[in-house]
Parts: sequence; C-alpha cells; structure tokens
Amino acid sequence: MMSKNTICLWYDGTALEAAQFYASTFPDSAVHAVHRAPGDYPSGKQGDILTVEFTVMGIPCLGLNGGPAFKHSEAFSFQVATDDQAETDRLWSAIVDNGGQESACGWCKDKWGLSWQITPRALVEAIEDPDPAAAQRAFQAMMEMGKIDIAKIEKARRG
Repeated sequence: MMSKNTICLWYDGTALEAAQFYASTFPDSAVHAVHRAPGDYPSGKQGDILTVEFTVMGIPCLGLNGGPAFKHSEAFSFQVATDDQAETDRLWSAIVDNGGQESACGWCKDKWGLSWQITPRALVEAIEDPDPAAAQRAFQAMMEMGKIDIAKIEKARRG
C-alpha cells in the first residue's frame, strides 16, 4: 500500500540495486515490492523493473528507473544521526567503500550519486553549544573534516 507521502528517487536502471544496498546498510530499512513496467516507456521495455518500493530508516521511498535524464545532487540528502564513532565509521565506510565518494563536513555520496550526511549527535550538540566560543571552535573543526571525528569535535568544543 502506498504511503501518503513518499520520497521518489530517480535512478538509471539501478533502483533495485540501490534499495537492496540501503536495506542491508541502514537499520529499519527494507525492500518491499518490485514493480515491472506494463508497457514500453522512454528508458525501458515492458517487463523491466520500473519502480521499487522500499524504506530507508523508516522513511518510505520509491525508486523510479526513469533513465539517464536526471541526476541526484546535493540539493537533496539523507541526514543520518549517529550515536558514536563506530556507527559513524560503519555507515561512512559502507557508502564510500561501495563505489561512493567522500565530501566535506560529514557528507558523502553513494555510487548512485545520492548524498548522505553522516552526522554524529555529538557534532550537533557541539555546534549548538550555548557557549558561542565553544560552538564556533567545534564548527571550525568540522569545516576541516570529511568524515566527522567525534573526539576532535569534542576537543575543539572544550578548547
């Protein structure tokens, strides 16, 4: 059954592969249904996988195999709150080591071009510190990072 609000993500024939990766990588994620095209369409033929229903950390998504016309950009990203460095490292590595790429300030892209913010809760707490100087130090430390290093953020926060 279709959710009231679903994020539709456009893929070039790889929606099922992406959904299976997300389901195996993130908690509370699963592939629910695969739908084949009832007829030919601009980027595929009757019987090809057209859409894939899946959830990513409880968020309903629909992968649409729409073809090469549109690419993902940083204008949309999943922000994943992590509880510790081990979880941060695991998720970052899963994405980057599976054909993805590193970016800055906790951002990375998966092999399909979808952006992810792997954001430790400790980082959010540090840059929202009521002490403006502590928040600024933590923010400056983050600005120099790819993957977030919680120990370095906490050290910067303390001064």
